[in-house]
Amino acid sequence: MPGGNPSRAEERFGKLLTLIKRLRNPEGGCPWDIRQTKADVGRYLLDETYEVLDAVDRDSPAGMKEELGDLLFMVLFLARIAEEENLFGIDGILDDITAKMIRRHPHVFGDAKVEDAAEVKRNWDRIKRDVEKRGGGETSMLARVPMAMPALPRAQKLTAEAAKVGFDWDSAQSVIVKVEEELAEFREALSGKNPDRLRDEIGDLLFSIVNLSRHVKVNAEEALRATNRKFEERFLYIEERLRERGKDPASATLEEMDSLWEEAKKKIRDVVY
Repeated sequence: MPGGNPSRAEERFGKLLTLIKRLRNPEGGCPWDIRQTKADVGRYLLDETYEVLDAVDRDSPAGMKEELGDLLFMVLFLARIAEEENLFGIDGILDDITAKMIRRHPHVFGDAKVEDAAEVKRNWDRIKRDVEKRGGGETSMLARVPMAMPALPRAQKLTAEAAKVGFDWDSAQSVIVKVEEELAEFREALSGKNPDRLRDEIGDLLFSIVNLSRHVKVNAEEALRATNRKFEERFLYIEERLRERGKDPASATLEEMDSLWEEAKKKIRDVVY
């Protein structure tokens, strides 16, 4: 049933915490769960996050509900390990995030006035920069971008942070010129067949394209995920048509698959990605 009862949610939250504590109990718990480390759970956490995003992309309420449950379990499981190591407890996490959200929303919980969502975002960034600096000393503003982020969204985040202080291209057209320059450098590297240079030039080209995505207000990660899904849909179409002919991709010719690819583009073009 949509919606929920806050008191019942609190009860179930406590029940899940108790369940995790039992799983981690050396006496009568689960041997596999007991041996998990923070690093292990961190990897699972990333996997579960991507499964949540996949359910969101598919607009699947049932999938979102299940995957959010899995993600919540991993978050609380990691918190339990930290508590066992006397680092902090779930109550500390809840206190800190509540205080942070109040601090970052002075227009809701304080007297600040804002005109629109853009001003909310500017205030958020200012508070994050001025009030919540990492550590006690000066750090690079890029230190706010987690090292563990996947490379594509991290590249977009790095350039967005630098752009906040004016270190940026003046227009999307300027970035296109840079993309073309990096593509030319890659072509030159391709003729030399130096693996290290090829890697560097591909990296520069990708970085420039991510910059272009940011300039036209497109999330590079979402764009690539959509293209991945489009490729999968079209290749699945090829496999299905070949199967009807008693073939598979390994036994088909490139020309045959190209023809089916063009057919798939026309038949699946109305799919929303």
